[in-house]
Amino acid sequence: MAENSEFLSRLTSFGLSEKESQVYLYLLKYGPKSVSQLKKSLKTYREDVHRTLSSLVDKDMVNKSLEPPTVYAAVELDVALDAALKKRQTELREMEIRKQELEEIVALQHFRPSDELPTFKVITSLRDLIGLTVTALATAVQEWVIVCPAVYFVVFSLYTIEEAKTFIERGGEIRIITDFSYKHIEPVQKHLDAGVDVHQFTGYRGVTFSVFDKKISTSGINVDIDRTSLDAPVSVIWTDDLAHAARLMYTFEMLWKQAISAAQWIEKLVKERAPNL
Repeated sequence: MAENSEFLSRLTSFGLSEKESQVYLYLLKYGPKSVSQLKKSLKTYREDVHRTLSSLVDKDMVNKSLEPPTVYAAVELDVALDAALKKRQTELREMEIRKQELEEIVALQHFRPSDELPTFKVITSLRDLIGLTVTALATAVQEWVIVCPAVYFVVFSLYTIEEAKTFIERGGEIRIITDFSYKHIEPVQKHLDAGVDVHQFTGYRGVTFSVFDKKISTSGINVDIDRTSLDAPVSVIWTDDLAHAARLMYTFEMLWKQAISAAQWIEKLVKERAPNL
């Protein structure tokens, strides 16, 4: 049951609904089935099964027989997920084209720039936080600084390491303060190898925050991330208030002076061979 739950969780984070995930998993485990068989096994309504199967067929996750009686079969997992990825890539490419078109239109207009009025918003999901981070990194010029717990560092880096590498290649600097243990050595080392400067602050329990170019900042109210799902809930304030960014930078520099290099900390952890699991 635990394995099924984990599999279903991963499928929903891949863009499937809970019902779609359940039907796909059932077909994957037990082979081709008719609507009636699925209705009976999943203890649901016939119309509900029809609707879910139609959606899965549209997503290339399920195939149906050409001749009656109609049965439905799950597409092999790797093939189905590859199809989903290619569809998402096509959608992203279309968005890039629309973005270029809009930029060209704006260039011909004479819009008045807004006043220098600080703005803020509350981010409520890991997906939105990562999206804003990637966008900020793409437009940042000088630096990105972060203070965060190890679990946030590990999960967040799964989605931003490539963008971080690109930023550094453009001449940007990334500094991270975290509190990591033996089990986090591998992801930390990957960042060190990529040119990210990581420092260890043992026992840090303060606010999680980041600042881009001393202008844009994020401050965590709740970032207790315990899974890699992009739908994981968070509560983070995003703002372009320069005064707030300056305050966070002051705090960061004080912490940075008190922290030690990650390389030193890794050497100590390896020497002691005492993983804090």
